[in-house]
Amino acid sequence: MTRLADLAELVRAPAALSVPGDVLAGAAAAGALGRRTPALAGASVLLYWAGMAANDWADRRLDAVERPERPIPSGRVRPATALGVAAGLTAAGLAVAGAAGGRRAAALAVPLAAAIWGYDLLAKNTAAGPAVMAACRGLDVLLGATGGRPVRAVPAALTVAAHTWTVTALSRREVSGADRRLPRATLAGTALVAATALGRADPVPAALAAGYATRYGSAQARVLADPSPERVRAAVGAGITGLPALQGALTARAGARLLGVAVAAAAPLGRRLARLVSPT
Repeated sequence: MTRLADLAELVRAPAALSVPGDVLAGAAAAGALGRRTPALAGASVLLYWAGMAANDWADRRLDAVERPERPIPSGRVRPATALGVAAGLTAAGLAVAGAAGGRRAAALAVPLAAAIWGYDLLAKNTAAGPAVMAACRGLDVLLGATGGRPVRAVPAALTVAAHTWTVTALSRREVSGADRRLPRATLAGTALVAATALGRADPVPAALAAGYATRYGSAQARVLADPSPERVRAAVGAGITGLPALQGALTARAGARLLGVAVAAAAPLGRRLARLVSPT
């Protein structure tokens, strides 16, 4: 029988700490923070986990060569089980989003789910891969904004999407290593992302954005010095576990300072849990 620990590894369970902040940042920007926000964040987590399971199902043959320790090629999770988990979590995420946010949330959740599956099954190994994954995160931010004025959340969505592009571009070189042009480009992108998260004369978003830039930027600088697969994987992990600090900065910039600090607090917790279950 498949163990719960193996399923947790399949869906990269701790990495889900990087997900609720998308919805919270979008809701804060759109003036939509309310009772439905936690449920929408839960729907977002379910869709994220679905995407992780679908990713491993789609990559099962490649992982048998490059990452045989993963749950499917190691025999700990059957391919049919992984596909069933992905489909079930997708259905659950869509159901929760519709129940919590009505038609407006469902109208965002459906294309979000389609983008997630489209990335895993079609776009991942193409030139469009980073852009499609960035779109997934941008739509996730807008999901949180559906109860207010979504147009106000567009800058936050673009900021999170840009960060996601840098992480996804690096992740494509986790096995082979990168040439130094890639970390130069992603470092420049990270600096721009951090700058857009700054609040006007507000120390809270500034401090959170600086923390994000320092930790993730340092990991990329190490790739620039040594573009080995190990350094690339570490930078990808830093990008995933460091995202809550960016989401917290965006949430605080929208006026929800205490909530922003709470969102950012998921970053150190995510780093601890990443020692137990890899987020990549």
